[in-house]
Amino acid sequence: MSTIGLIGAGKIGAALARSAVAAGHRVVLSNSRGPDSLAELVAGLGERASAATPAAAALAGDLVVVSVPLYALRDVPAAELAGKVVIDTSNYFPGRDGAAPELESGEVTVSGLVQRHLEKSKVVKCFNNLYYRHMPLLARPSGAPDRTHLTIAGDDTEAKTAAAAFVDSIGYGVIDAGPLAEGWRFEVGRPAYAVFTDDTTEPDENGIHGPAIRTAGEVRQALAQA
Repeated sequence: MSTIGLIGAGKIGAALARSAVAAGHRVVLSNSRGPDSLAELVAGLGERASAATPAAAALAGDLVVVSVPLYALRDVPAAELAGKVVIDTSNYFPGRDGAAPELESGEVTVSGLVQRHLEKSKVVKCFNNLYYRHMPLLARPSGAPDRTHLTIAGDDTEAKTAAAAFVDSIGYGVIDAGPLAEGWRFEVGRPAYAVFTDDTTEPDENGIHGPAIRTAGEVRQALAQA
């Protein structure tokens, strides 16, 4: 199995780490507060998990997940991620991230902006539209008739293949939405952003409804409705 570097160990990063370890991967977690702040999370994940600085996690990963708010993008170590396949989970929330004129104008997509910062990396957009609590609930083995399919976008075919293999290993199929320029199709507010929640269920304390299993056909339909 692979070593997955994680830059950002918040709700999505931690959920991905748990899924990766359960699938047999090794994980190296990092955040802005330092490895010591991750001791409890690492201990709970077991012997396949460790903590490091963001730069060290970037270097250690066969594949690296960047899961930080957009306002923290400038702190993601671009040099150490050169040549790496990077899965970007970012969403743009102006109230949190501050206004980004290039995103507001449609000049670039969210993950396209990440690619600009990580110009020597191979960025693949994924996991931005899956609620962290739903991640273990929707996972299914390959071939299961009720397997949920997640959306990805990226400019590098080999990078998308590597990202898809990781997604498959933790229990999901993949629908390729195309290059990063098409990533807007599953950004915040688009039909494919909310496709994995079931609005007939009661929302939790965060206002999020329960998980919804989505077939490849349903995900493609949501992308087409953007």
